[in-house]
Amino acid sequence: MLTGFLAAFLLIQSPQQRTIAIDERLAEDAKIAIGDKLTVSTKPGSNQGDTVVVSAIIRRGADPAEIARSEYQVRLHLDHLQKVAEYGDRVDRFAVATRGPQATEQALKDINAAAFGFEAHRSRDIAIETSRTFQVVSRFHKAIGVITIVASAIFLLCIMLLKVEERRRDVAALRLMGISRSTVMKGIVAEATLLALVGCVLGIGIGWVSSQGINLFYQAHYRTPLTFSLITPSIVALAVTLSLILGIAAGIVASLRLVRTPPLTLFGR
Repeated sequence: MLTGFLAAFLLIQSPQQRTIAIDERLAEDAKIAIGDKLTVSTKPGSNQGDTVVVSAIIRRGADPAEIARSEYQVRLHLDHLQKVAEYGDRVDRFAVATRGPQATEQALKDINAAAFGFEAHRSRDIAIETSRTFQVVSRFHKAIGVITIVASAIFLLCIMLLKVEERRRDVAALRLMGISRSTVMKGIVAEATLLALVGCVLGIGIGWVSSQGINLFYQAHYRTPLTFSLITPSIVALAVTLSLILGIAAGIVASLRLVRTPPLTLFGR
């Protein structure tokens, strides 16, 4: 499906040599190159229409609103589009650039008060409205991330408890040699923290590789430069912080269970 966008070009051309710009996906699928001649008609498949020359190929922008639509884009001169669409001096929507927030507020009031049926919106609000699907997906991914972190914390705690149980005799020997409980706890907590950091580094590496694979697949599938998966410094900082907190907590819980037991009991006597 071809979607025409109103675009006024300040060019002086003869009526016999009109030009258009087409979407890069249309150029790729229909094998169209710059300089090719096409027929623009109001009826699909009709040979009666205006002959135009392709003068430019438009690169698609990173707009989430375009992902859900598989339609092509064609840009014509304003008067040419009016003639082809037979729409007259009417438009469905248009964009107005303003200078500053105050000018934007004033423009909204003036346009909405001009006549019944006029409705003005900020471009930011429209972008948010059209991106709600991506917001839902983002929240879903955050929920999955929280569940994964909780599960990894439980897994880490189980590992530390198993390792501590295996070292009961070693800890008992250290206690009988005069090593304090705090020193034993510090060693176990340091080990748990190191284990958490190693797991965090591996997780970030796996996440980065997966993110690159997701972007390569979906950018090629939808033929768009939009970034579908992104690992930001804030995400990395959050992952490292949670890993340290959970690692320290797991180490403390495991060490407390061990140091509170008398050394002879640890030896099984």
